[in-house]
Amino acid sequence: MSGTSEGPTPATELGRAVVTESEILAPSGAEFAEGVEAVEVTGPVPDEAAETVEAAGSAEPDRLAESPVPRTPSYRSVFTAAPLAMAVVDREGTVTGANAALADLLGRDQDTLTGAVAADLVDLASDARTWHAYRELLRGRRARLRCTRRLKHPEGHALWVRVTVAPLPPDDGGVLVSVADISDHRALQARLRHLRMHDPVTRLPNRTLFFERLTGALEAESYAESGTGRIGLCYLDLDGFKAVNDTLGHRVGDQLLAAVADRLTRCAQDAGRTRAGIPLVARLGGDEFALLVEDSTGTEQLADLAESLLDAIQEPFDLSGRRLSVSASIGVVERHAAGTTPTALMQAADTTLYWAKADGKARWTLFDPERNASRVTRQALASSLRPAIDRGEFALEYQPLVGMDDDRVHGVEALIRWHHPRFGTLTPNRFISLAEEDGSIVPLGRWVLRTACRQARDWQTRYPDEPPIFVSVNVAVRQVWDSDLVADVADTLEETGLPPHLLQLELTESAVMGSSGRPLQALKALSDMGVRIAIDDFGTGYSNLAYLSRLPVSVLKLDGSFVRGFQIEDRTAQPGAADEVIVEAMVQLAHRLGLTVTAECVETSAQATRLRRIGCDTGQGWLYSRPVPPDRISELLGTPGVQAGVGNP
Repeated sequence: MSGTSEGPTPATELGRAVVTESEILAPSGAEFAEGVEAVEVTGPVPDEAAETVEAAGSAEPDRLAESPVPRTPSYRSVFTAAPLAMAVVDREGTVTGANAALADLLGRDQDTLTGAVAADLVDLASDARTWHAYRELLRGRRARLRCTRRLKHPEGHALWVRVTVAPLPPDDGGVLVSVADISDHRALQARLRHLRMHDPVTRLPNRTLFFERLTGALEAESYAESGTGRIGLCYLDLDGFKAVNDTLGHRVGDQLLAAVADRLTRCAQDAGRTRAGIPLVARLGGDEFALLVEDSTGTEQLADLAESLLDAIQEPFDLSGRRLSVSASIGVVERHAAGTTPTALMQAADTTLYWAKADGKARWTLFDPERNASRVTRQALASSLRPAIDRGEFALEYQPLVGMDDDRVHGVEALIRWHHPRFGTLTPNRFISLAEEDGSIVPLGRWVLRTACRQARDWQTRYPDEPPIFVSVNVAVRQVWDSDLVADVADTLEETGLPPHLLQLELTESAVMGSSGRPLQALKALSDMGVRIAIDDFGTGYSNLAYLSRLPVSVLKLDGSFVRGFQIEDRTAQPGAADEVIVEAMVQLAHRLGLTVTAECVETSAQATRLRRIGCDTGQGWLYSRPVPPDRISELLGTPGVQAGVGNP
């Protein structure tokens, strides 16, 4: 614009004026979200600033015309020809002069702008804060106002503008309103936001946009006054998608994801036709998708949606002449929005999706608070297992192994209990699998071994005139692999003074029958030491009878399912002949191999009588005693015979 000046001095002064206005009116460059107005208000105009503005235009003493627009030809030409849309507004808020750029921007005749209310032209009265700041500026109490507005052009399209209002010198009076068209900038912002918030493969909303929408849906103002106040989520994962990527390549995998996204979108649209709104479909990453149902009507709505999703995905996909069939697992969560957080909702959905996978895949599973509480309990137990060993929270109970021919206690099985400070007394089925998973079964197993051997030695010392009883200890396969079981047993026997033949180690049939290498060597070393090896739950695993003859085993413990078949519910009915034949055959086989047989889960005298007739050596079960503390076992020792239930509480 300096080229429009007629001489060095005016050009310099004009340049200062233009620079000053550029600093005041230039957009700040800050980004604004769609539909949000930005307002910038500064404090009162200092006298120095007013003097600076006045000095910048002091080329002539009589620079002001009767109207607020300078009458100096160079200034009038600048105002008129400036590409920036501007208007001069008096202290009453009325436009006293406007340039052609403003008329073109607003789609109005230039003549109609003079005399118009400036606030109406650029929508300054639409919110209280902007309107108050504008009025304060007209009164000279503010230095500047800047805001972003969305205007409607007479031709029908939307127009985004940045409005800046700044005071003119005191002698001029009024303010200068400048309006910059930022529609292209806003469009670019919207485009960049779309790219940032959407997945490039499926064109669905991505994780960022999904959580933004979810967070908004869970805000109280979103559901407090309208809607159902509930929220639902279907969390979906493709079954075996990794195999598609590994075998057919990522290009085909991406095609499959895009095709799945199309089907999910159609399902959401179909669901939206019968409901208040269309569920949001998003790709959260990998082969994971989510459908968010705001204002859900209950679990039935989510169940119907999940069923439609499964049916849609199970239809074969045609991808570039290749036909693929896949399935999906879906976790479904539906609950009140109040009190729910995005993190809690996603954790519940993730847990439920895991259940759907664990239950067999190709299905949907509804979140179950009780099942989740059990999972949380399991996690709590797993995290406190190792410290519980150091804190001494474990104890042993013993269940008698009674001779079938003399009803005397020949031995006891040591059974561990966890006296948990929060969950009470826990039986092994609640925590042994956890101990095997995290490796704490090794120190726990050592503790059980030492405690049981020490107790057996104590009984032997206290009852020297009675035949000594043996103690049977359960051993997990991981104890064999992750520790030197042979050394642990040898050290324990030496430490406690218990003879090796009074220790029996029980391993499950599935663990023993497939033993080779190190486990088999350990079993043979223990057997050579004099320790008895028993196969627990015999008859439910491999039942490799040919291999049985080569194992260093001395005892078979028949699984309780065979013994329960001896139970006669109807006194007029005949006993199960098949069960008796099977048990009799296993007893005869064991005896031919030089093994003894223990029957588990003996609960009635009738069962004991039949097992005795078949030839079982010992019995174990509630007929004789439940698992009891060591002092109750002491009461049974030295008695001529164990009566039914004598050791039960």
